[in-house]
Amino acid sequence: MPLSSQTENRISDLLKNTVREKLRNYRPETKHMPFHHRLLGKDRYAMFSFIQSMNTTFGMSIWEHVAAILAEEAGYFAVRQYKLLGEINKEAEQIINEIHYKLRKGEEVPNKKNELEKIRNIIKVGQLKEHPDSTVDLFVKIKDWENYFDITSAKPNMKEFAALKLKLLKWTALRLSQDKNAKVFTRLAIPYNPYHPEPYERWTLKGLYDLQSGEILVGEDFWNFVSGDDIYENLLDIFQRVGEELRYEIDRKFTEFR
Repeated sequence: MPLSSQTENRISDLLKNTVREKLRNYRPETKHMPFHHRLLGKDRYAMFSFIQSMNTTFGMSIWEHVAAILAEEAGYFAVRQYKLLGEINKEAEQIINEIHYKLRKGEEVPNKKNELEKIRNIIKVGQLKEHPDSTVDLFVKIKDWENYFDITSAKPNMKEFAALKLKLLKWTALRLSQDKNAKVFTRLAIPYNPYHPEPYERWTLKGLYDLQSGEILVGEDFWNFVSGDDIYENLLDIFQRVGEELRYEIDRKFTEFR
């Protein structure tokens, strides 16, 4: 089912406002880069720097904001930058570290359900405390299931994938420390598949995540999941229409770099 005109307008307005704000306020963080400027040209490097800055903006706000709009359209409860409070007791911390260690060593096969139950069986009721990993990019509640998403870049390295897995385990413990019966599912979301049309098979995630259960959702799978429908192409069309509308404004900004 296509997105409603209201939802399309919300996403369009978000994109236009975000890009226009960037066009108005963008200033290069580093102005003097003599080697880059001599080799590539100051104007070309300035364009590249601007696009890199836009990539950061996508990662910091656009992805999670669009996902929340889609979830709300589907009738789900959605919150960006959700604070997941709780307390992890020493025994649960040991279990989490043991799970993480064995996955990294290849001594266990990732199994989301088993990992969840191991933590559930050892966690104790704790206080509502803020943890260093308490901030969840996107929380979406679908019926009784609580989905906690970390929305990450398209190509995390091995170290980043390992750190993210540990964070997901800790999120599970934090939530269960407040309700041991909660239906918790912590997930990693990757907004697009850079290897399309080939499947996302980045070697760095193998052995850490339960791919069969949907612990990682990539591109189309992520957007369709949070919207509860097959809306991926519809979403791409919105981005294209906004891009065409803003083309002149973006090109005009680029002329400043020349």
